[in-house]
Amino acid sequence: MRLLVLPGDGIGPEITAAALPVLGAASEAYGFALEVREEPVGHSSLQRYGITVRPELLQMARDADGLILGPAATFDFRDPEKGEINPSAFFRKSLDLFANIRPARTWPALPQKLGAFDLVVVRENTEGFYADRNMERGNAELLVTEDVVVSLRRVTRKACARIARVAFGLAARRRKHVTAVHKANVLKIGDGMFLDECRACQRDFPQVALDEVIVDAAMAHLVRKAERFDVIVTTNMYGDIISDMTAEASGSLGLGGSLNAGENYAMAQASHGSAPDIAGRNLANPFSLILSAAQLLSWHGRRRNEAGCVAAAAGIERAVENAIAEGEITRDIGGRLGTKETGDALAERIRRELQR
Repeated sequence: MRLLVLPGDGIGPEITAAALPVLGAASEAYGFALEVREEPVGHSSLQRYGITVRPELLQMARDADGLILGPAATFDFRDPEKGEINPSAFFRKSLDLFANIRPARTWPALPQKLGAFDLVVVRENTEGFYADRNMERGNAELLVTEDVVVSLRRVTRKACARIARVAFGLAARRRKHVTAVHKANVLKIGDGMFLDECRACQRDFPQVALDEVIVDAAMAHLVRKAERFDVIVTTNMYGDIISDMTAEASGSLGLGGSLNAGENYAMAQASHGSAPDIAGRNLANPFSLILSAAQLLSWHGRRRNEAGCVAAAAGIERAVENAIAEGEITRDIGGRLGTKETGDALAERIRRELQR
């Protein structure tokens, strides 16, 4: 498997450096070849090349079997004319990574803030209120006068239909239940179209139940009884908010895996930001990026019928659960290890499983 790895900003290089030995150990343990190409992106690229994302990186990503993107300092990158391109938005849009898949589950050894749950948020990734990715050219947030801003939201039938299909396909392999989260009581046309496409898709998956919940009620249900949910499908902004909340409820945002997938390409990306306040201090939890990389292995393995990659993904998640139980973890979830040591311990745990 050929991976393009872009470490990013802040804690990105640290958690990437912790994740790569884990992937190396998994490739040995589960019998697949791994080739890694690492390139700068974000501030390091801006300093070296005058641009945060070099144009040639897009072709490198297309030529690879998967892309791993570390957190980027996206708030710093405001002017594309000065080379300040948001790396995440660039690859999501350029590779048409329309599905953001964010599992969230509780871990037996950690406090369960909302009770035990195991769910996946499937978030549309290319339109909605996101001003940097829903226009072909320009920006969808407009300063009409000094005191008036208009933010445009784009919703298309195609995007609604394909994100619904991803959610139902995933639910068919899980507990066969999809919840469509919306605000169609207010956004009658846009969210109404989204619901229409979810209902149409359900006809192709009669074994999967569908229910529809207004977004504010969904948040209340998540707090009260998160175990009721299996696969949540929703539009871009709702999904961004819900998935951060469910990741934190699982124990820490540092445990939230995230895969951005399209028809032909996929990108693993930690669900959190670049955390510049702890960068360089060996404090960051690398599990979010590691679990994201495991999702990428599973995506690739299912597409190419490579059982080793699929097994490795499950093995990494199992090793993370065991590492948490043994306390081989960072401080944010009750451990004493640093970022590097947590990654090294997890890689060693996977190697020990190989020897059994």
